[in-house]
Amino acid sequence: MAEDKGKPVKITDTTLRDAHQSLLATRLRTEDMEIIAPLLDQVGFHSVEMWGGATFDVMHRFLGEDPWERPKRLKKLMPNTPFQMLLRGQNLVGYRHYPDDVVEAFVEEAAEAGIDIFRVFDALNDERNFEAAFRAIKKVGKHIQGSISYTLTQRKLGGPVFNLDYYVKKAKTIESMGADSLCIKDMAGLISPDDAYELVKALKEEVRIPIQLHCHATSGMACMAYIKAIEAGVDVIDCACAPLSMRNAQPAVEPFLVALEGTERDPKLPLDVILKIDKEIEKLMDKYSDLLKMSSASILDVEVLLHQIPGGMTSNLLSQLKEADALDKLDDVHAEVPRVRKELGYPPLVTPTSQIVGVQAVLNVLFGRYKMVTDEVKDYMYGLYGKPPAPVDAELQKKILADYPKGQTPITCRPADLLEPEMEKLTKEVEEFIGRKPSRKEVLIYALYPTTGKRFLRVRYGLEEPPKEWSEVPAKKEEKEEAAEAPAPAAPAQPQVPQVRTFRVNIGYESFDVVVQETTSGYVPQQIAPAPQPVAPTAAQPSQPRPSAATPAAQKPARPPEAVEGDAITAPMPGTIIKYEVQEGERVKKGQTLLILEAMKMENRIVAPKDGVVKQILKSAGDHVKRGETLIVIG
Repeated sequence: MAEDKGKPVKITDTTLRDAHQSLLATRLRTEDMEIIAPLLDQVGFHSVEMWGGATFDVMHRFLGEDPWERPKRLKKLMPNTPFQMLLRGQNLVGYRHYPDDVVEAFVEEAAEAGIDIFRVFDALNDERNFEAAFRAIKKVGKHIQGSISYTLTQRKLGGPVFNLDYYVKKAKTIESMGADSLCIKDMAGLISPDDAYELVKALKEEVRIPIQLHCHATSGMACMAYIKAIEAGVDVIDCACAPLSMRNAQPAVEPFLVALEGTERDPKLPLDVILKIDKEIEKLMDKYSDLLKMSSASILDVEVLLHQIPGGMTSNLLSQLKEADALDKLDDVHAEVPRVRKELGYPPLVTPTSQIVGVQAVLNVLFGRYKMVTDEVKDYMYGLYGKPPAPVDAELQKKILADYPKGQTPITCRPADLLEPEMEKLTKEVEEFIGRKPSRKEVLIYALYPTTGKRFLRVRYGLEEPPKEWSEVPAKKEEKEEAAEAPAPAAPAQPQVPQVRTFRVNIGYESFDVVVQETTSGYVPQQIAPAPQPVAPTAAQPSQPRPSAATPAAQKPARPPEAVEGDAITAPMPGTIIKYEVQEGERVKKGQTLLILEAMKMENRIVAPKDGVVKQILKSAGDHVKRGETLIVIG
């Protein structure tokens, strides 16, 4: 509305959530947030986004922190500032659709923990996936911010799919569903200045609720887009404090305070207080310096205008490709992403569809196009994530669903209508593995992350040892230097255990896995077997594994490694074993699922390359494995 152009623009600060998620892989710890929280509370931000998105996952998985405690601890230090979270609609803060009873329980607990504003989005902009979350938020009396994931099929707003009419219709629908405000969520930094002006102008004319614009600075256009959106009357913009701004994160707040000073849209926030916050963050960055290293000299990624991969996904993608020893394939993956996205009906690239498209693009590059398909892509093609903005490739859909156990005809209903309530069942499961009645918050941790959530809860009650990564707390620079200079303590004497190692040897056009065991005179061969051959299209086995340095053979606890004749089924990429579908001694058929490997937050079925018998299982459910590690031997 025109009168909004004369009001001060409000600012949401993202430093404690999206900023460090985009720049530090979400690793900022609560204890470090507490240092700057009192200062943030003095600024007078419209809200502080400090929870949701990937924070819930990373906190329990990598930091060993209880996600539910962060809002409570920070609220004590920030009583005057509304807390905001990012909620993925029916996906909550996980990677699949959850039943309505789980959604309601999560929202109630989040509100009790201190969340005031729920920014709700759906990866496909399918408003049906808002229904349960909106009802739950309204029930607890909190602010509903409905969001539209902004994306394009070309460089500018327009075309047959993502045009002005598309966004206006979505906005009016969201308003009619009871949203208190509307956010345009530009997760990849795609919106141009003129498009920002035209879109905000059109929305202000058509809807009466406040409009907020969320941009990432990835492409370099966000600051210009914000200025034009402010001219058009946008009510709120998302910014971050300078040390954790720009690059893949949001624009810095400080320049806007100076640029708008004295104008009718002046936010009138205390720049001196924000500069104090900046200094405190700078001190913390010594501790997180390893995470801030960049692989490119440029702080902008102008190629995002082509591949449209958002900032959070970019950091994850780089990490996964590096761990898979495939960083040289990054350009190929960037070229493959738009192809996969078109075939899947142009989903906006935001969690979880950014993961679904991005991981499938990686698999297509590494193993051949759709030779290996994640369970999530199968679910997507079946309709379990909702309705895509445009039709999917019909032939590809038919191919992917040919052996899909849930059916070959895609659904058309609201996906959550097919889900049975889970809270009662999940509560019993948690009670069984921790040996006591769990709180509802604990049940929700397990509901969202069955494998890592179970591990977190078992560690909490002393039933399992903490994983190594929990103890890998980032250290300050001087602490790292002291540790490097200090003499290493003498290791206690350990009984000598023969070490088994596997080498990939290429002779002519054939590859062999050579398993050797250490003796007093060196390594002696224990087994020479042909290297695994390319397997069925749905298998997770590379056709030509690259030769690598010796890799320690996998071994199960309480059993010494042993050489077993047969075909070694290896991990095609680094990941976590979710579960095994077979047992040692079991006879299997070619193409049968052996285990499920979670890689890049997607589930991948590893299948048998031939008929045979499971001779040996070398890893356990929950183990993290590297690319090339042997998981199962089939004879």
